Amino acid sequence: MITRRTFTAALSLTGLAAVAGVSPFRLIGDAFAQSSAAATAADVAKPMSLPDMALGPKDAAVTITEYASMTCSHCATFNEEVFPKLKAAYIDTGKVRYVFREFPLDIKAAAGSMLSRCIAKDDSAKYFAVTDLLFKTQADWVMKDTTEQLKRIGKQAGLSAADVEACLKDQALLDKIAADQKYANEVLKVNSTPSFFVNGEMLRGETSLEEFAKRIDPLLQKKS
Repeated sequence: MITRRTFTAALSLTGLAAVAGVSPFRLIGDAFAQSSAAATAADVAKPMSLPDMALGPKDAAVTITEYASMTCSHCATFNEEVFPKLKAAYIDTGKVRYVFREFPLDIKAAAGSMLSRCIAKDDSAKYFAVTDLLFKTQADWVMKDTTEQLKRIGKQAGLSAADVEACLKDQALLDKIAADQKYANEVLKVNSTPSFFVNGEMLRGETSLEEFAKRIDPLLQKKS
């Protein structure tokens, strides 16, 4: 369990390795499980501790669920290069529902996820907008003074410095993120980011639009 003191202290560090030499995979939950057991679509769709942030209709024939870490460079690249195309082709057209879930690989990623949640509240569109901004400015707030950089981002969204500090000290929110990550690891077998599920089928790593299309299009054809 991450304590508030450890979390707050870690935010001012440039590198995660400086935090008592602890592996990032142990900062949130236990060591990530390695297993070949397949998750089902029902396992992926199970309600989490935190409400899902999603774009697209609830009754879409295809649901894509992404697990990402806000400090993951591969996640940032996917967000920049592939997600806009996927959104235009499938989400904005009502064919796909897209769910984004937090899977922080280190304490700074957890902080970024917490800020997105605090700014957005229950507004999914705002959540995706803040998450997009965090990915695009990843080098700034990860490599510099994280707390100050997150305050700057929070200010752009209308939060005061005190609001951001309160957000980053919200142990209950951090516990929910950790609980959902633990479920993803132990039940869904997520152990890296980005990881995706297309109607329950897992895809790991930076997946191209073409690779998504190979899985989405047959499912859409079945629906029709």
